[in-house]
Amino acid sequence: MVKKILIREEYCIGCRLCEVFCITEHSKTKDIIKTFKGNEPRPVSGIYFEEVGYISFAIQCRHCQDPPCVESCLTGAMYKNRKTGAILYNKEKCVGCWMCVMVCPLGVIKVDLKNKKVASKCDLCIESGFPACVKNCPNEAIILVDEKGERIEE
Repeated sequence: MVKKILIREEYCIGCRLCEVFCITEHSKTKDIIKTFKGNEPRPVSGIYFEEVGYISFAIQCRHCQDPPCVESCLTGAMYKNRKTGAILYNKEKCVGCWMCVMVCPLGVIKVDLKNKKVASKCDLCIESGFPACVKNCPNEAIILVDEKGERIEE
């Protein structure tokens, strides 16, 4: 089943909890305090947060039907999960050409300049089964929908 995250900026209050919980979900400990106060390297959020005046909203990978990042990836590091439709990446295969970054229509693939690799992109929290940003958004500004556009609850 193909799932997509939708952002409803009219409900966003700019709390940035989506970023906090994305980072926590992708940390080794999955513990918010240890993630932000501990000694482990902090993961990069798969969410970009935009804020202009009173308008704020999160932006992340839309898991395109025909993803240009996958088409442009020279090594196959970017790939589409056939079962879920999620666009994922394999950091080990990434050679740092950043073609995926250049062709992404939303500009949501983050780079790791130090290691010359893709640092982060939304993976729909595939390991936990439900996106942390959706689960923890206090105003339901971020929702998960199926291919018909119907809301998916945890």
